[in-house]
Amino acid sequence: MTDRIRVLYIDDDPILVRLAEKVLGRLGYDVVHAEDAESGMRHLGESEFDAVVLDHFLKTGTGLDFLKAMEKAPEAMPVVYVTGSSEARLAVEALKAGAADYVIKTVGEEFLPLLASALGQALENAQLKRAKVQAELEVRLAKERAELLLAEVNHRVGNSLALAAALIRLQMSTADDDRVKDALAETQARITAIAGIHRRLYTSEDVRSVDMGAYLSTLLSELSASIGGDSGNLQVLPNIAPVSVSTDQAVSIGVIVTELVTNALKYAYGPAGGEIRVEFSRDGEHALLSVEDDGIGWRGEGAAKGTGLGGKIIGAMVASLGATLTYPARERGTRVEMRIATAAPSA
Repeated sequence: MTDRIRVLYIDDDPILVRLAEKVLGRLGYDVVHAEDAESGMRHLGESEFDAVVLDHFLKTGTGLDFLKAMEKAPEAMPVVYVTGSSEARLAVEALKAGAADYVIKTVGEEFLPLLASALGQALENAQLKRAKVQAELEVRLAKERAELLLAEVNHRVGNSLALAAALIRLQMSTADDDRVKDALAETQARITAIAGIHRRLYTSEDVRSVDMGAYLSTLLSELSASIGGDSGNLQVLPNIAPVSVSTDQAVSIGVIVTELVTNALKYAYGPAGGEIRVEFSRDGEHALLSVEDDGIGWRGEGAAKGTGLGGKIIGAMVASLGATLTYPARERGTRVEMRIATAAPSA
């Protein structure tokens, strides 16, 4: 058996309220009568009600005054406003003040059925509103939990990758073969590039995108130190705009930059050293990446120096971006360019 619905009926006409008690009682309503605003407020403070029926003319003041005095109560429970047949304008004012519905009081028999119908509809709408508010709250809480969990995952992955990079660097210090040291340094740089993405993600409010300005600037500084650019003869000069790209694109771009800069650090110059300039900027719906040096020059053709693994990695990352690397002609040195269609983060 369901609980009966409690209704506070505020009206200075006890005969009408007694009739309403009988009609509404048969429909599952328990009606509590209050003759004036003061007793109505007292009832609201002492008991819980599911709805209020409020007449316009009261012994003291009007129903509109009572609505204002209820403060947040209209949002907590539906109020059905009752006016005379010539007072439709007042009903509109009551709706603006927070009433859920209104009923015109007539001398005919149709008033109480109309009142019962308005009450039922108001209660149903109030229930739907509460369900919507609860659903929105649950969605917001679920989103917050998911964001916290994702941030924690990125934090743990970033720490694990940083640990792997540190172990590789430790292994480098014990290696006697220069080729082994170079291979380990390149591996460390690749891990560092991916770890940097996760560091950005767990400190960002939006895990769907990465600010390449901050990310690439940090990455280039770490590359310069780990591959050998901190000797003073080689300089990595970044010119990075604060362009945001999707997380997947950021991973591929970071790996490409790592490989291109690593190759330039290793092969572009001799002992005299020189500059390696890295630029990243936005051009409409595209991002533009360029890496250039003034060294011995290479056009992307012929046999690659080293194992060729870096070239294969670059090719795979470029393909994942749907982009193309170009090597514009230069009198001296190498310039590599890539134009990337920036993807909007998925919802």
